[in-house]
Parts: sequence; C-alpha cells; structure tokens
Amino acid sequence: MEGLKTLSRKSRDSVSVNKERIGGNRKEKLNQREYIAVAAYYKAEARGFKPGYELDDWLAAEAEEKNEQFA
Repeated sequence: MEGLKTLSRKSRDSVSVNKERIGGNRKEKLNQREYIAVAAYYKAEARGFKPGYELDDWLAAEAEEKNEQFA
C-alpha cells in the first residue's frame, strides 16, 4: 500500500507479540478490534502522537489486518 506509513520493525514485532495476551492463567487471543486498536496505537507512537491523524492510523491498521487475513 503506497502512501501509508508502515510500522517500524520494532513496532510490528510488538503488535505481533501483543496479538496474544495473558488473561489470568490462560492466554486469550485479541479480537480483531483490539488488534486494530493496538496497531493504530503503534502507528500513532511512530509519528510522535501528532494530533489529527487518528482516523488515518485506524484505517491503515484495519487495512493491514485485512491484508493479513488474506495472506
């Protein structure tokens, strides 16, 4: 996807690791919305949390999630 800022390798790795979280004594997978929220957060972090790009971050994270589903 040209034009979309991509996550740094460290951020991508963090998102991958954060796809699973520890819940009590069991692991539970993040649902799709939670994954998108985490990915959007890392996108915002990568650009220094500059305001005004929240929707762009969310839409880019959604697009990446959709691409991962079909990969």
